[in-house]
Amino acid sequence: MGQTLDIGRRIELVPLDAHFGDISIGLYRQQDDSGPVYQVFTYSRRVGVEDRIAFVVKAMEVLGGMDPVDGGRLKFHCGYAHQLAVKRVFLEACKLDPTNPVEPRPLQILDKKSGLQIKVLSEGDGVYRVTAHGEGKDRERRISFIAGGLMKLAEMDEVSGTLDQVAFPCGQVHDALVGLLLVRAPNVRAVLREQEAVASRGVLAAPSQQDG
Repeated sequence: MGQTLDIGRRIELVPLDAHFGDISIGLYRQQDDSGPVYQVFTYSRRVGVEDRIAFVVKAMEVLGGMDPVDGGRLKFHCGYAHQLAVKRVFLEACKLDPTNPVEPRPLQILDKKSGLQIKVLSEGDGVYRVTAHGEGKDRERRISFIAGGLMKLAEMDEVSGTLDQVAFPCGQVHDALVGLLLVRAPNVRAVLREQEAVASRGVLAAPSQQDG
């Protein structure tokens, strides 16, 4: 009788990994004494798959500012789940070209729609403020929209009485995570549609269904 793997509850799936033979890779949530932890897993036995999974895990560590724990798993230093945000970290990590170095994203982007330079400032206690610079248009509207995008992508809270500040419910700093999500925040509707499309495609294939 085959052994059943206890890898937790799957929360995200890449059904076809373009960088490694179209294998399927899943992200699983587990719970241990330190709180929520995440495991990247595939059933594929293709030669080199261990290195591929290790790359994705390391990329998530860098892009999301996550901490490594035993068994190749990851968690956030604050002990919170940040589940919606970690799904985006996983998807972005799987998209990266493994031949290129992985670096955290800056807290600054060019907003192509307005022409403004958008910069996010950490105010402490998990609070971030969105600012805009340059000669672009609709400054206040774009600041509010991008702040709202961060709220949707990371389940952040609105800071009462402001349109430019958002906060992590854990009250901790997550600069790398904000930098990653900031790239997607100006086009948040398309990002959420992408996540829904990925979630609706397929299941994690067992070894007999994957090459190698």
